[in-house]
Amino acid sequence: MKLSKFLLIAITSAFLFYSCSDDDDSGNIITVEEDIIVEPDLPFDEGFLVTNEGQFTGGIGTVSYLDASLTTATNDIFQSVNNDNLGTIVQSIGFTEIYAYIVSNVSNRVTVVDRFTFEEVARIETGIENPRYFIEVNGKGYVSNWGDPFVTTDDYIAIIDLENNIVTGMIGVGEGPEEMLTDGNQIYITNQGGFGVNNIVTVIDPSSDTVVTTIPVGDVPNSLQLDSSGNLWVLGGGSPLFTGTETGGVLTQINTSSNEVIANFNFEQTEHPEFLTIFGDDLYYYLSGEDVGSGEIFKSNVSNFEMPMTSEISGLNLFNMFIVAENTLLGCNVPDFSSPGTIDVYNLQDNTLTNSLDVGIIPGNVYINE
Repeated sequence: MKLSKFLLIAITSAFLFYSCSDDDDSGNIITVEEDIIVEPDLPFDEGFLVTNEGQFTGGIGTVSYLDASLTTATNDIFQSVNNDNLGTIVQSIGFTEIYAYIVSNVSNRVTVVDRFTFEEVARIETGIENPRYFIEVNGKGYVSNWGDPFVTTDDYIAIIDLENNIVTGMIGVGEGPEEMLTDGNQIYITNQGGFGVNNIVTVIDPSSDTVVTTIPVGDVPNSLQLDSSGNLWVLGGGSPLFTGTETGGVLTQINTSSNEVIANFNFEQTEHPEFLTIFGDDLYYYLSGEDVGSGEIFKSNVSNFEMPMTSEISGLNLFNMFIVAENTLLGCNVPDFSSPGTIDVYNLQDNTLTNSLDVGIIPGNVYINE
């Protein structure tokens, strides 16, 4: 737990009172009162937050909290704390050290809460349209926006003044900006294409809030990660069959110093990988099968990457996945789009399911909160 999360209340300064009388020998009277440290109640610290999208029509998105031991889940924590709701389709959460920025896509809203108590402190509802993800870089916030999903030229990144929680500017980008990641110097944004198909990563310089370049990657880039050497990995899922022009997935390795592609690793035309995750030197991704419940998790090494031929775990039907600690993988399990889902806990030492926690409808993302 960070020291900045402690509330230090000085009841009184320690003091010494010395009294001595020439007329009696009552002795010295010494009174010492020590400072008392009061730690506030932080009910959602040292655990995990789960965004649950909720039903698209008439539904309300929620956030669940999982304790650090991954044994219990507390659902609807925003509603419980604030006696209010987050709106429709809770897409994602971004963070600063103290606050969480909860992005509600259909409601066109970013709700700002204390990340450890979940008390609401502000809402951002002006200057965003179809918001997707939030990231903080050098004291500023950035939110990816689709704009009108049927218009290919109005997509943008909203710049947020985090002191006043207002949009102060917009950066135009390619169609369908989604997940964002920073190496501290640049912001990398996957452009999936919204309701269409796109195949670029947009690079923004946060010091000038301008687009530096765009990097071609595989169709429909769905996830991105940095490895320990500072290289960027982007997983393109490929154009799905229903578009009429099916393309296979592509895993792209990028040098972030030059923003040039180092290598592309191609999947078969009918393979559409998702959920890229890097932990240490291990790179994981998920590949759906043709039938429900036939999804597989694959693993390789970033320092000498080769396309793995056999899976680590099979028989899955995941909506997303995250490695949250050494040998611990969390899978978002969505049985349908109207019933509560689960977060399934896997031990990567023996690739076994160790627990399953009930959460909200359509769990989509998991975040470490500490």
